[in-house]
Amino acid sequence: MAVVTQRTPSWRVIGAWALYDFANTIFSMNVVSRYFALWLREDLGGVDLHYSLAYAASITLTLVTMPLLGVLSDVYERRMPFLIACTVVSVAGTAMLGRQTHFFAAMAWFAVANYAYQMSLVVYNALLPLVAGTSRSVGKVSGYGVALGYAGAIGGLLLVQPFVARGGNVAAFLPTAVLFLLFSLPCLLVVRDPRVSRPEQKPRWKHLPAQVIQAAPQLFRSIRDARAHRALFLFLLANLVYCDAINTVILFMSVYAKRVIGFGNRELDAFLITATVCAIGGSYLWGLVTSRWGAGRTLFWVLMAWVVALTLALVSFSPRLFWLVGPMAGIGLGGVWVTGRTLVVELSPPAQLGEFFGLYGLTEKFTAILGPLLWGVTVFLFERWGHGLAGYRIAIGELLAAILAGWWILHKAGVSRWAA
Repeated sequence: MAVVTQRTPSWRVIGAWALYDFANTIFSMNVVSRYFALWLREDLGGVDLHYSLAYAASITLTLVTMPLLGVLSDVYERRMPFLIACTVVSVAGTAMLGRQTHFFAAMAWFAVANYAYQMSLVVYNALLPLVAGTSRSVGKVSGYGVALGYAGAIGGLLLVQPFVARGGNVAAFLPTAVLFLLFSLPCLLVVRDPRVSRPEQKPRWKHLPAQVIQAAPQLFRSIRDARAHRALFLFLLANLVYCDAINTVILFMSVYAKRVIGFGNRELDAFLITATVCAIGGSYLWGLVTSRWGAGRTLFWVLMAWVVALTLALVSFSPRLFWLVGPMAGIGLGGVWVTGRTLVVELSPPAQLGEFFGLYGLTEKFTAILGPLLWGVTVFLFERWGHGLAGYRIAIGELLAAILAGWWILHKAGVSRWAA
């Protein structure tokens, strides 16, 4: 059995770890949410469905290999080598995007970059207990990362704007790659795996295949165990449905704002920054409300904010009304993450908390496949029929229906009675 020598955490280590959130959110905002989909459509002749397929491929690969990465990091008792490798691959893939002239090649490099980014999050989050040092500090240190992540979303947009103004959408990718790498370096250089002393120096790699094979049955056991806890199971089912809509909004709202509403680049950047600032305020606000009302009742009203946001997006025929969508979506976005993690803690048996957190994360990843594909297919079909803009509004209507379905599941579960 390995004995881990814990180091006393320092503000230097905590700051370096949290700064990685700033770095990876630059990628998330600039590539995933802002520039790639528009570049694919406007400059390379692709359609929304191409983006949906590339994104779905990267997430599917993440789902398949995530257990393998977890097993590898446990077997070798190291996190940092995997974080470094995933970061370098994502940075390289992002840089290569700016050199592509065909949308199939662009899709391939995006899938590589996004896959490595998603996998880096698995390892990065696993470092949190080591960096925080004590269980009491985990929430606080995690909050530092979230705050810097929102700052990275805004900073990434502002820092890349001058390059895009001169060179168009394609000019966003190389600066984004450089910024991602630059702000990742403190974490990659400062944070260290704990020293491990192995009394028995036996090769452990030979057990790897068996451990990976055990991952799939464990998933089915987790689903079975969750069904035994009705409130938890219904929450996870609702989360599967409404996150389907939310993940799709994150991917395609920039395309919708430009193609349907008619936003220019500066208006779009201001719109996204406004939404991000409201997400920061929303996270704080919903945190206070959650402490007073409980996560279940709070989530009930968070989803109502999303209903308002998507209804406004559906009926907006001018930029003036659409400007209200960003703040409402930002407020709702902050609330979903605050209440979701809290509900897993409140509804899970303490002995199975890690297991059900894994299942909660899996539902979020799975919806990142279904929602974007449904959006892409809907828009593609309506464009083929000569009603492209109508297709976008139908797609928004589908997302609104998903939010309402999730709300209905929580209502049937009696979510308004899940008080603090």
